[in-house]
Amino acid sequence: MAISNPRVTYIKWTLLVLALFAHSCNGFYLPGSYMHTYSKAQEIVTKVNSLTSIETELPFSYYSLPYCKPPEGIKKSAENLGELLMGDEIENSAYRFKMNVNKTLYLCTTHPLTEHDVKLLKQRTRDLYQVNMILDNLPAMRYAYQNGVKIQWTGFPVGYTPPNSKDDYIINHLKFRVLIHEYEGSGVQIIGTGEEGPSVISEAEKKKASGFEIVGFEVYPCSIKYDPDTMKKKSMYQSIPDVNCPSELEKSQIIREQERVSFTYQVEFVKSDIRWPSRWDAYLKMEGARVHWFSILNSLMVIFFLAGIVFVIFLRTVRRDLTRYEELDKESQAQMNEELSGWKLVVGDVFREPDSSKLLCVMVGDGVQITGMAVVTIIFAAFGFMSPASRGMLLTGMIILYLFLGIIAGYVAVRMWRTIKGTSEGWRSVSWFVACFFPGIVFLILTVLNFILWGSNSTGALPISLFFVLLSLWFCISVPLTLLGGFLGTRAEAIQYPVRTNQIPREIPARKYPSWLLVLGSGTLPFGTLFIELFFILSSIWLGRFYYVFGFLLIVLLLLVIVCAEVSVVLTYMHLCVEDWRWWWKAFFASGSVSLYVFLYSINYLVFDLQSLSGPVSAILYLGYSLIMATAIMLSTGTIGFLMSFYFVHYLFSSVKID
Repeated sequence: MAISNPRVTYIKWTLLVLALFAHSCNGFYLPGSYMHTYSKAQEIVTKVNSLTSIETELPFSYYSLPYCKPPEGIKKSAENLGELLMGDEIENSAYRFKMNVNKTLYLCTTHPLTEHDVKLLKQRTRDLYQVNMILDNLPAMRYAYQNGVKIQWTGFPVGYTPPNSKDDYIINHLKFRVLIHEYEGSGVQIIGTGEEGPSVISEAEKKKASGFEIVGFEVYPCSIKYDPDTMKKKSMYQSIPDVNCPSELEKSQIIREQERVSFTYQVEFVKSDIRWPSRWDAYLKMEGARVHWFSILNSLMVIFFLAGIVFVIFLRTVRRDLTRYEELDKESQAQMNEELSGWKLVVGDVFREPDSSKLLCVMVGDGVQITGMAVVTIIFAAFGFMSPASRGMLLTGMIILYLFLGIIAGYVAVRMWRTIKGTSEGWRSVSWFVACFFPGIVFLILTVLNFILWGSNSTGALPISLFFVLLSLWFCISVPLTLLGGFLGTRAEAIQYPVRTNQIPREIPARKYPSWLLVLGSGTLPFGTLFIELFFILSSIWLGRFYYVFGFLLIVLLLLVIVCAEVSVVLTYMHLCVEDWRWWWKAFFASGSVSLYVFLYSINYLVFDLQSLSGPVSAILYLGYSLIMATAIMLSTGTIGFLMSFYFVHYLFSSVKID
């Protein structure tokens, strides 16, 4: 009689359950917002966001210009923290559609343009301001041809200035092309993470949800000169004959005082094979994939080069010296101690307290907090939890993560403080400094920039109420958690030094060149890992492009961590070999100096890639935000390098038996 193996039986049952579960599961789609289906002739309302320009980077309200207002009045949409910080101001608009109904409609005719209106329209036109419209959470897409190449943009211009002309013309007729897909109820569950909140379409709701999905939103703008007296007689949303965009300037609407501008629009619904889960693909087309891979391969070469150096240090130099040393008897060791050279000479000084030790602990604590925030945010984004469809979600997530990671920052900083000082005395002061250091720098820079934005009447200026909200979040969440982390750090076991520190510090031999020169130069290696991806990130921030290659960014981040750790270890070992025991700050800035190159690259990007950026206000804003980014990178990369060097030195000297 055959006896069945219990383990085999268990595996069979497990596979059977998994197979049944997989068969019963529906497909899931995570990024984006809740799918909205529309019935035939159902009314659809478009929304407008702030006017934006790559020339000034100063957003302004849509209704700051003499556009048609909706009959029910202007209503602002609910915005999250990230949208408010980015200067978004989403409001309802006068443009209305009826699902799958093609029409050309009259909107309104303005009062005669005043001198102020003309000045503002001309200024916004010359500064290349774009109108950003939203339909069913999709931004309006515009296609243009430059040198025979098809280029896509989000939004459409306020107006245009013909070549060799001093006159400006306003865009007053919009042709909308709405791509729709008939919803078939295919058994796919949709999980939304967008502005409407997490939701699931159940089987019972599928019949109710039958209808049309909006899968594309395109706009074709033009300028048309209408007879204002004739148009004024029409009522809002009255049908008018189809119009063709004129090519002659005489038939276009000029921006001039006492001119009355009539606004019209045409909507065309086109059935498409694009499915709702794929509707963002047109916006997120990844350009330059080969460049991203080149960046990663370049980083891998740097890593292997540095790994080779670390391998030589550990296996050929350090391990060889330690093996020879351990094979000697006590008398031979005592004799050898007198003949020591290189890193073995600084054994009594290597753990001597560094200058400004409290500041070092504070910066390491903040660096751990920023690094944790970056890693978790990029992982979530790489898995699609922070889709561009969820506006402001990325920034909101980063802020929330930063606030709650204060507990880790306080713990690491206080534990490092105990290790250096040998006592917990002063841990509250260290915790408070950790809670205030980086947020204080950001708050100071943002306050200065906010005064500049207030002076320009930009929607990018943070309202006073938002300042109080941010301060409340910081004081009620981040500060208590940082203090709690500091308290836990006092309860944790302090890291014990493997060797004793001499009372009298050893004299450091004179160097032919300053050691800080080598420290600053070492930042070029981590920068080589980062700079190609940095170009795409800066382009997405300042040129209004979508950045959604977070998979590449996650790989680059991991490579950056490895390079920073290797660079710092190699540089620390080099300093110890020349009897320089003041390695603490040098280990921090060996990898942290990459921030200097990031800031210099940002200036280079401003000069050569943002040539259209006009005015000192825009340049100050750009440099201010770049300074915040560079400071965060310095704290993060410096912390990675310092912690790796600390454990390297601890391991190295824990193997040395010297009294």
